[in-house]
Amino acid sequence: MPQSAQATLLVIDDNPSVAAALEVLFSLHDYRTLRATSPAEGLALLAGESVDLVIQDMNFTQDTTSGEEGEALFKAIREAHPDLPVILLTAWTHLEAAVDLVKAGAADYLAKPWDDRKLLATVGNLLELGQANRALAECARRDHRQRRDLERDHDLRGLVWADPAMERVLCLATQVARADVPVLVTGPNGSGKEKIAEILQANSSVKSGPFVTLNCGALPSELIEAELFGADAGAYTGAGKAREGKFEAADGGTLFLDEIGNLPPEGQMKLLRVLETGKFSRLGSNREKQVKVRVISATNADLPAMIRDGRFREDLYYRLNVIEIRIPPLAERPRDILPLAQSFLSDGKSLSDGAVHALLRHAWPGHVRELKNVMQRACLLSAGALIQVGDLGLPAAAAPAPGSQGSDAELDRGSIEQALARAGGVVAQAANELGLSRQALYRRMERLGIARP
Repeated sequence: MPQSAQATLLVIDDNPSVAAALEVLFSLHDYRTLRATSPAEGLALLAGESVDLVIQDMNFTQDTTSGEEGEALFKAIREAHPDLPVILLTAWTHLEAAVDLVKAGAADYLAKPWDDRKLLATVGNLLELGQANRALAECARRDHRQRRDLERDHDLRGLVWADPAMERVLCLATQVARADVPVLVTGPNGSGKEKIAEILQANSSVKSGPFVTLNCGALPSELIEAELFGADAGAYTGAGKAREGKFEAADGGTLFLDEIGNLPPEGQMKLLRVLETGKFSRLGSNREKQVKVRVISATNADLPAMIRDGRFREDLYYRLNVIEIRIPPLAERPRDILPLAQSFLSDGKSLSDGAVHALLRHAWPGHVRELKNVMQRACLLSAGALIQVGDLGLPAAAAPAPGSQGSDAELDRGSIEQALARAGGVVAQAANELGLSRQALYRRMERLGIARP
């Protein structure tokens, strides 16, 4: 296998013939082998050499077969090198000790005389696994650095996220925030489009200016133009006095137009002119006004389909869509579910394992807005501090799989290890993501044999 030529193995055994036999065996398979005859010598070599795997004896003092020396050595190695694979080798096999040490993180436990093929297969598998784990850890460290840099260098308006898909959205948003061009934010209702618009404004060159919003879908079509551009007195029925429009209010800042697909044709034409010239007239007025406004629009509609149907201007679409930022549905960024759910909990409330499973299995057709409503309702309905599956009010499809223990269902090893990797080994952060206390996560790690970072 490709990593074997570079792999370095450390054999710690007081029997020179054992160490020599292993060195010959490993050299035939292109492994570099270091030898130590005592625990102290082995630990010293580990401190000064880059080692990929350790094979250690369990007894070093003559006439001793208890395995206590080997257990102490293993614990010292594990403390100094938590991720280093260790194979225990002894002529005196104590099953109970073997089980205990494997639970504590030993990779394998082999009796002397060993089977060469089995030993080589074990070494090869452990080295391959170690290589994969190192790559995963490096990926986690890189993600952690990128997240740290994003939070340090940009104002993210308190956004809660953990999924790489959302991180890509943030990277693009913060990259284009200072560009003086229109941005179109797309995504389903309830996915967080307005929050991205706020982040664009907060990191723009006009962040000190006003941030004005208009939901084009919340007003009758005959009033949208007056909202956008203002109106003189008498411009329409009920206009008793002149009113300022959103463009005037947003001068020197940002105008966020939500549900832009609902803008009527006349409003589309006027909006296109403002984007091209910065000029507009109030309804009922012939006087032009000049403004400098950064426009961010958002929609959950299929604007290209609306263009084909003649319901949206193609030239306006390309004006608005200089940069498009697409927010994925919540189901496409599953790592965001638990951190968001945790952020919506009332003080003192936490999630049972069963509730965690139910949240992760739900399809979230209503996206972040639905999740927020579910958590607020659950906090009100839960009898105690621990939110159970029934408190969530989710359909049965989101309940734990048959055979699980409902609200007592355990998080699996993979979920915990992934959370720890995303948190860069910070147990408190991983526990927060999983909706657990730090002590509860430690108990589950111990039960599953997951070493503490």
